[in-house]
Amino acid sequence: MTPLSVLDLSPVTTATPGSAALRNSLDLARLADRLGYKRYWLAEHHNLASIASSAPEIMIGRIAAATTRIRVGSGGVMLVNHAPLMVAERFKVLEALFPGRIDLGLGRAPGTDPVTSYALRRHQDAREGDDFLERFQELMLMERGGFSQDHPFRNVQAVPADVALPPIWLLGSSGYSAELAAAVGMGFAFAHHFAEHDAASAMLSYRAHFKPSDTLPAPSAILAVAVIAADSDAEAELMATSADLHFVRRAKGEYLPLVSPAEAAAYPYTPIDRDRIARQRERLVVGGIDSVKSRLLSMIEATQADELMITTMNFDHIARRRSYELLAAAFALSPAT
Repeated sequence: MTPLSVLDLSPVTTATPGSAALRNSLDLARLADRLGYKRYWLAEHHNLASIASSAPEIMIGRIAAATTRIRVGSGGVMLVNHAPLMVAERFKVLEALFPGRIDLGLGRAPGTDPVTSYALRRHQDAREGDDFLERFQELMLMERGGFSQDHPFRNVQAVPADVALPPIWLLGSSGYSAELAAAVGMGFAFAHHFAEHDAASAMLSYRAHFKPSDTLPAPSAILAVAVIAADSDAEAELMATSADLHFVRRAKGEYLPLVSPAEAAAYPYTPIDRDRIARQRERLVVGGIDSVKSRLLSMIEATQADELMITTMNFDHIARRRSYELLAAAFALSPAT
């Protein structure tokens, strides 16, 4: 059966402030570790009232220390916000402390609005346009000692120097990251949960054009999917109303905490809102576990995903835990003994 992993945004709700959301992430990670999930990745977002996950490196260390076998990583570190040397050193430290259990997922977007993005990087060398590729190349050259003799970074070492960077995954929601991951021989994770681009197209292209590397001899592709599973279709649909309103508000530029199903039901939706919810439901997998499993298996077949990474935005943390428990049983994960 296909391995399952977790992508956690540490959702903030009207009943759960950011500090509690981070503690819920720690609780969910312990559960995922016991249930047999393969990875637990933390997102990087800034200045969003709905998401508490702003410092994935800190949470990775805390979660890795509180678990025993699950891999823990970033989904992802937004490289445009950070100097490559800092990313290298932080993840080498994590790899040194938790050898063989850390993943470095790299994203191209800033994970926030333009003004906050500027505040994050205003003391770095500001460049016009997308400089992700330049920063990625700098990270790789620093790791492999590839700078020329006359380059100012030739003698710069990310420490601890005796530790290699953990496995690198490129994250994307379009064909660009798929092409780059294939060209450099790295893992690829596709963000189906918010992508407009066709997941199957990106993932099959990655597989078809993959070039083996020293670190990855064969393609490895993760499909990140938004799922709300429950003991019945009716219960799942009720839980999903919170996510529906959240999406409607995001489309209007309103990044507010997740509200309860009762509050979501009382919202005065317009016809345009209803159309947006219907389009979003094409990406969001909702239902009792049997229908959810059937739809996920179809997605695996279409994309040839090696692994599913599940993200769940529920108002109620207990319901979120239950969703992951149902998925673990449905996909026959191996629980800890």
